[in-house]
Amino acid sequence: MLSRVWRISLLLAAAVTTAAAQSGRPDPVQSELAGLREDLRLLNQRVGELSLTIEQLSRENSALQTKAGQSYATIEQLNKAVADLNRSLQNALADQKHEVLQQVAGQIERLGRQTNAALDALAKGQATRPTVQTTFSEDFPKEGTNYTVQSGDTLSIIAKKTGAKMQDIINANKIADPTKIRVGQTLFIPQGK
Repeated sequence: MLSRVWRISLLLAAAVTTAAAQSGRPDPVQSELAGLREDLRLLNQRVGELSLTIEQLSRENSALQTKAGQSYATIEQLNKAVADLNRSLQNALADQKHEVLQQVAGQIERLGRQTNAALDALAKGQATRPTVQTTFSEDFPKEGTNYTVQSGDTLSIIAKKTGAKMQDIINANKIADPTKIRVGQTLFIPQGK
């Protein structure tokens, strides 16, 4: 049961991390994931401690059974005490598992809300993007020069530097998004008219 929970937690952590990496934003849930991992580590540690306790009790029971002739308690009494102790340990472990699972479910729910909020913000950001130009006019001077985009250049700055019209540069180079020119790109600058 614990290994299933651990695997589900790891898969969820990987999915959230992948989604955050794909969105290009910093991962807002790293601390939540670290807390979840720590809770699972502590649960595994507690289960290990309980297993050691059960082993110790089993050894003590075996030792008591070997001393049965010298003991003041009957084997039946010892077996009943061990059974009672095992039931108590099982109940405590079940309660602890239930509590940890509730904490994990709460953390997963919070992660889900954060992921949905991030996706909503991303969707809103996409909705506000300007429309991309897909048709271009052929009404621009066919003579001109080439210009290599420099650091800090925008189409407006290039138009001012070269004395060309910004719309002519857009049409001549079929630039769909005027904000997406890059350093080193060569543009045709129409001159004349």
